[in-house]
Amino acid sequence: MKIENTKAQMRKGVLEYCILSVLKGEDKYTSEILATLKDAKMLVVEGTIYPLLTRLKNAGLLTYRWEESSSGPPRKYYGLTDTGVQFLNELNTTWDELRNAVNLVTNSKKTNNE
Repeated sequence: MKIENTKAQMRKGVLEYCILSVLKGEDKYTSEILATLKDAKMLVVEGTIYPLLTRLKNAGLLTYRWEESSSGPPRKYYGLTDTGVQFLNELNTTWDELRNAVNLVTNSKKTNNE
């Protein structure tokens, strides 16, 4: 088993949550979303993010609007719908519970083995 595969699967598991979090409170252009995720070391490429954005939009969690750009073609800006905000709030709770559970398990193992 290769560690890189496991690390990639862990990132993929939280990517939708991260995208929704990036869009909280502000509409963003796809390259802005990508830059934020890359800055956080999420290692995302355009070929990964577009299908996710489409899936989130089709699920009613995102909306988009076109905006003219002074440096090229119009840009598609994504934002959260009211349903997306509620969904993100539920994911925040779930993330907190999951993080606490993982910390309990991993910290108890360290304590028992040290």
